[in-house]
Amino acid sequence: MKTILVVEDEKTIRDELKELLETSGYNVILLEKFDNTLNDILNTEFDLLLLDINLPKVNGEFILKEIRKTTNVPIIMLTSRANVTDEVLSMSYGSDDYITKPYNPNILLLRIGNIFKRMEKNINVITYDDIKVYQNKGMLVKDNKELDLTKNEMIIFSLLLRNRGNIVTRDELMTELWNNEEYVNENALTVNISRLRAKLEDFGIENAIETKKGQGYKLL
Repeated sequence: MKTILVVEDEKTIRDELKELLETSGYNVILLEKFDNTLNDILNTEFDLLLLDINLPKVNGEFILKEIRKTTNVPIIMLTSRANVTDEVLSMSYGSDDYITKPYNPNILLLRIGNIFKRMEKNINVITYDDIKVYQNKGMLVKDNKELDLTKNEMIIFSLLLRNRGNIVTRDELMTELWNNEEYVNENALTVNISRLRAKLEDFGIENAIETKKGQGYKLL
């Protein structure tokens, strides 16, 4: 069950959201005090945040900007102001969506559902130290820097990563490529390994792939 944190100062709207979301199968946490809003949010575990822009003592857009310094948790901004500037700022600060009050319950639920669907599609994510490896996207991400890999390069890198610290033979690499309908010969595998090494070095990951002569390769 997904948990949604609702940060809305108007009690009537807050209670309506709680009933709507719980009826739709979500676990709901309500923030009802706003003396220390940012810290309260950061100290709460949730899967999605519904964040009102107009909050007591603090602006929701400021909170959004601060949250994005530490987490990519999905955030939908709520506001009664049909203001283009608010929408642009919210999106530029990293909100996943934006909806104005009075909101349409069905539209809100659809938008929440779409965000969770996108998250499920991107669930095929593994890590290499402090680097996120998005296998489906063919992308490595670190400190807002992105490295795009070809399909072959990602297949090779993913297999090496799954067996990190152990030797992966050339036959195992070629079999993995063939299983993914990427038919390469010995020379093509060598070229792909070389290109992958070069890309990793340009990305700041030096000497990541070690060649074991007569055996294969190892990811360090």
